[in-house]
Amino acid sequence: MLETYAPIVLFTYNRPKHTAQTIQALSANQLALKSDLYIYQDAPKPNASQDILQSHAQTKNYIQDFITNNTQKPLFKSITFIEREHNLGLADSIIDGITYVINQYQRAIILEDDIIVSPVFLDYMNTALQRYENEEKVWSITAWSYPIDTSGLGDCYFWRLPHCWGWATWASRWQYYKRDITWALENFSQSDIDYINIDGVARYYDHLLANAQGKIKTWAIFNYLIGYKHNTLNLCPSTSYVKQIGFDGSGVHCGKEGEVFNVSHTNMKFPITFPQEIIESPLALERIKAFELSLKKPLPLRVYRKLCRIAHSLSQKVSYLSGGGGSR
Repeated sequence: MLETYAPIVLFTYNRPKHTAQTIQALSANQLALKSDLYIYQDAPKPNASQDILQSHAQTKNYIQDFITNNTQKPLFKSITFIEREHNLGLADSIIDGITYVINQYQRAIILEDDIIVSPVFLDYMNTALQRYENEEKVWSITAWSYPIDTSGLGDCYFWRLPHCWGWATWASRWQYYKRDITWALENFSQSDIDYINIDGVARYYDHLLANAQGKIKTWAIFNYLIGYKHNTLNLCPSTSYVKQIGFDGSGVHCGKEGEVFNVSHTNMKFPITFPQEIIESPLALERIKAFELSLKKPLPLRVYRKLCRIAHSLSQKVSYLSGGGGSR
């Protein structure tokens, strides 16, 4: 029997339709009525286009209407809406929001505005949070997992990477979080980097290098690096409890090619059986490696797709300069 229920922290910006789908799916969970929901909406950038300002306002209006309706017919225990006064950007908004809420409750479930959750998502997250709270080897609970063959994996498994498409953790782990690029660049050997890159088949460490070069500003890679330094693992369901709907080009870091990471149907199974030992699943690791290798496109196709992305980026810049909308 669960004793406490983790707060849910949701981060939004200017996607009213995505935000609505995310909140509606979340509210379909039975445990939503026992959960405090914190919604953070980042402020528009000073040079935001009219399209951005309009969609930002629509997102805000939807949230406010939902809160009003929640007072009349409760779907959540409580809803707190935090509107940023100044634009922080996604990474800083997430870091700040998680830190504030997790320090109040000692645990938190984190979502962004393009994650559709299963009706048993909160059951899985809260049960796992309670089960592994005192197991320091467990860094986080994740709701997403690679779309691999699940035979022989059980209901869930442990592995190295803390996915961020619907996840949860505890204050005792988050206290170590720091977005310190210098530290990250100076404290990882080649063998460390190979491990981070799933034994060389992926390129996760490149996210750190891109942050160091100022090409992107993200937060999740640092959570992975710090968790690794603490010799931890993460609980993953064999079948995802979430679906990412941000592959329509509307998000900051998601493109249409990302649809390959989704499952056709989210996990509806609960209760589940948890792993007997906190060790990385060699079977899951083998299949994830094979999945990553399957994504390696032939050189001509990769070049073509890169040119398409460059052309799309240039068209967005032209649109922005001429007064059209742009992505966050």
